[in-house]
Parts: sequence; structure tokens; C-alpha cells
Amino acid sequence: MPRHDTPPPRTGNPEAQVLRGFLDYLRSCAAAKLDGAPEPQVRAAGVPSGTNLLGLLHHLAHVERATFLGEKGIHWPSTFEAAPTDTVADVLARYRDAVERVNAVLDAVDDLGAPLPHPDAPTARWALVHLIEETGRHAGHADILRELIDGATGR
Repeated sequence: MPRHDTPPPRTGNPEAQVLRGFLDYLRSCAAAKLDGAPEPQVRAAGVPSGTNLLGLLHHLAHVERATFLGEKGIHWPSTFEAAPTDTVADVLARYRDAVERVNAVLDAVDDLGAPLPHPDAPTARWALVHLIEETGRHAGHADILRELIDGATGR
């Protein structure tokens, strides 16, 4: 299959614009891996650890909400499995909702060195860098899992 890669973003110079540009790029890459992915293969373990394509995006939605919105009480291992009744559309909608809510918080950030507006929050800079790392890591996992499912590659 031919690759259809989208290059990284070309953003302006302000640090916040660069960080948000890369995070949005990686978010779109991760979500795109579910586009057209067949059921039930999206929930099938692609590796011995049990990691599956649908679970990765389900997990990333939780990471967004915990890091930027202060969501508490998350049992992290369970976030890698979507509910049996969840469809691809359900998980994508929840992920996109989390991203939209997080972006609203980030739109109000004037100082990347200031903590986010929730108790025990990291700085906005730390949160952005962490989510770039986390999303990039799992987008790479999703690349491999999707290729194993139906041969689709690219970003």
C-alpha cells in the first residue's frame, strides 16, 4: 500500500504555538489510525501485552483529561481497553471531546511556566511536552497495530 504521510507542522516562533502545533499534529495522527479501521480487529490484541488500536485512543483521552483537566481516580491499566459496547465512533467522539475541552483550557494560558488551573497541576509547558511525548509514543504504536490489521500505513 502507498504511504500517505503528512509532514510535521510548520508553525510560527512563539513556544506555545510550536508546542500546540506538534501536539495537534500528533493528536490527528493518532485519531486517523482509527479512520476506516475494521471491527472487531480494532479491539484485538496486536501484541502479547494486549495492546489494541481502540484501547490506545481510549487511553489517550484519559491522559488528556487527567493532565490538563485534573481528572482523578483513574485506574491506568483499565484505560487501555474500551468498553465492549464502545464503537470506533464512540471512542473517537470522546477523544475529540477531550481535545476540545483541553484546547479551551490552553486557549486561556498566557504563561507556559504557570500551573494549569486545577489542584496539584503541572505547568502548562510540562503538560504540553508530556502530551507530545505520550501521544507520539502511542501514535507510533497505533501505526504498527493498524498496519498489522489491514496494511494501512502513513499519517
